[in-house]
Amino acid sequence: MYPSGTVASDIAMELAFIPSPAHGVVHLGPIPLRGYAFCIIIGVFVAVWYGNKRWIARGGGAGTVADIAVWAVPFGLIGGRLYHVITDYELYFTDGKDWVDAFKVWQGGLGIWGAIAFGALGAWIGCRRRGIALPAYADAIAPGIAFAQAIGRWGNWFNQELYGGPTTLPWGLKIDASHRPDTTPDLATYHPTFLYESLWCVGVALLVIWADRRFKLGHGRAFALYVAAYTVGRAWIEHMRVDYAHHILGMRLNDWTAIIVFAGAVVYLVLSARMRPGREETVEPVAALDGQADAQADAQADTADAAEPPADADATAKDLVKEPAADSAADAPDDPAEPSQEAEPAGDEPSKAAAGPAGGPAAS
Repeated sequence: MYPSGTVASDIAMELAFIPSPAHGVVHLGPIPLRGYAFCIIIGVFVAVWYGNKRWIARGGGAGTVADIAVWAVPFGLIGGRLYHVITDYELYFTDGKDWVDAFKVWQGGLGIWGAIAFGALGAWIGCRRRGIALPAYADAIAPGIAFAQAIGRWGNWFNQELYGGPTTLPWGLKIDASHRPDTTPDLATYHPTFLYESLWCVGVALLVIWADRRFKLGHGRAFALYVAAYTVGRAWIEHMRVDYAHHILGMRLNDWTAIIVFAGAVVYLVLSARMRPGREETVEPVAALDGQADAQADAQADTADAAEPPADADATAKDLVKEPAADSAADAPDDPAEPSQEAEPAGDEPSKAAAGPAGGPAAS
């Protein structure tokens, strides 16, 4: 008999895990194709595509979201990298480290807090150039950002980074020996916190979509709901991670950041609902003017069509004019030169009057 930990159960436990990719980069000749970068690019594409659909549904013009994203995405990447480098400076600027590595974004290291903050700054610049209110744009793009985060987190899977503590659960993530923590080099499976956050972000996106349809969120409240919901999940997932991080009062720095950002988002939700209830009627002035111009053109075309009688009506009117003329011609005598038999000759009456009584002289 086997003890409580049987060979069969141990074998099953060894087989039940999420494998990590052997390589995070594939070389296409001299060109490296990195999984982390692919996840970021796909996430950006999804965010812009879905944000464009929501923007058009709110009355905006097609292509506006992409035009503003040209500003927001580069700012977001710079902000995300800056946040990571500043909060983990010892990875790049201490003895034995190469500061050039701070520019190697493909190796991982983008802080979501910096990405959102700088991305919002870039979006504000793009919105200002087009005369669009930033809150309306943020509401349209919010679920797309959550979906982008869900996809981007799989970049951590390619790099075998940002995982949780050891676990024997069947969905544990197997980490290669070269990527394991120094404290547990003999343990192979860890909590896949990247997967937890990816699934959480999908749930956040669906929550925002539902709430926006149900309550007609506007003036930045859909974006604030996204921020509040995301920070709740990030707090407990961050608590599970075992990678190095700065601690304040026993808590990881990102936990404190999540708490502060959550409080700010909730305050904004409450105040915005009181001060500016409802949703914007117009999100893009140019698109609204174009819509009005099209409506006026359609109205003028309808008026012109109503004023001009149809061709069949003209034909009917002409037929009605011709019919009385034809009836009159049918009633006239066949030979106008032939005198009527009932009428006496015009010359008889004067002759009789001139003759007077029979045989008498003519009257004087």
